[in-house]
Amino acid sequence: MNTRRSFTAFSAEDIQSTQPEMKVGLLATVTQTGLPHVTLISSLMACGPSQISFGQFTEGMSKKHILNNPKVGFLIMSLDKNLWRGKATYAHSAKEGREYDFYNNIPMFRYNAYFGVHTVYYMDLVMHTGKAPLPMNKIIFAAVQTTLARTLGRKLAEKSVLNGWTRRFVDKIDNLKFLSYVGEDGYPLIIPAIQTQSLDSQHVLFSTSVFTEELEAIPAGADIAVFSMALTMEDVLLRGKYLGLRRLGGVKTGVVKVDWVYNPMPPVPGQIYPPLEITPVTEY
Repeated sequence: MNTRRSFTAFSAEDIQSTQPEMKVGLLATVTQTGLPHVTLISSLMACGPSQISFGQFTEGMSKKHILNNPKVGFLIMSLDKNLWRGKATYAHSAKEGREYDFYNNIPMFRYNAYFGVHTVYYMDLVMHTGKAPLPMNKIIFAAVQTTLARTLGRKLAEKSVLNGWTRRFVDKIDNLKFLSYVGEDGYPLIIPAIQTQSLDSQHVLFSTSVFTEELEAIPAGADIAVFSMALTMEDVLLRGKYLGLRRLGGVKTGVVKVDWVYNPMPPVPGQIYPPLEITPVTEY
C-alpha cells in the first residue's frame, strides 16, 4: 500500500462518503495458517474518526479469522469510483447500539423478512490512504497490456485449477479484481488490480503499469489472494503463490500460480479447488 499519503483518522467527509448502502466494501483477513483471505462486505464503513464497522447477517470465514487474528485490511469504493484503503485492528463486537440500529434501518435489512444484522464488528483504524479516485484511463491501458501478455505469453499450466466459468469471469474486463497479501507488519493489504486476467488454467497475471509501486513491491513467493467480482454481486476468490515479475509478450507482468479456488456466493459458499471428498452421511 502506498503510505506516502496516509492518515490516522477519518474526516467528516470520509465518514459520510463511506456510509451509503450501495458501494463495494472489501475486508482482508488472515487465516489461521497465515494466508490472506478477502470477503465482500457491503456494510463496511467508517463509523467515527478512528473506527470502522460492519454488520453481520450471514456466517462466514472472515468473522472467524478476525477472532483468531485481529489484523485486517480494508477497501471501500463508492459508486463514483473513489477509494479508501487502509489497515485496522479488530476491537470488539456488539448486538445493540447506534451502528446496530443504523444497519437494521437501511432498506436492505429493514424490509427483509428473513434476516437482519445480528452483530456489529468494530475495528480501530491504524491508517488509511485518504479519498483517491480510481485511475480508469491507466486501468484501461493496463488491461490492454495484460490481454497482450496473456495472448503472447507462454502457457505454464501443469494442471487444471481454474474451470471454464472461473476463467471467463476473471477475464471479463469490466469485472473488478483486487489482490491481497500479508505485509511485513502482519496486516493484509488490498491493491486494486482490475486488469488481472487468466494466463492459462493454473495462472493469472496482471500488468504493473497502474498502481506500479505497490504491485512491484509484492515479494516473490508471497501468498496472494485474488478476489474477482461483478457488480451483479457474483464473485470468486483465488489464492496461490506469487511467481514475481516477468516479461510476457514484452509486457512487465506479475504472475500468480493458483492452487485454491473458493466460491463465496450464497446459498452454498464453499471450496471449489482442490475438490473436497464427498463423504456419506452416517448420522441423522
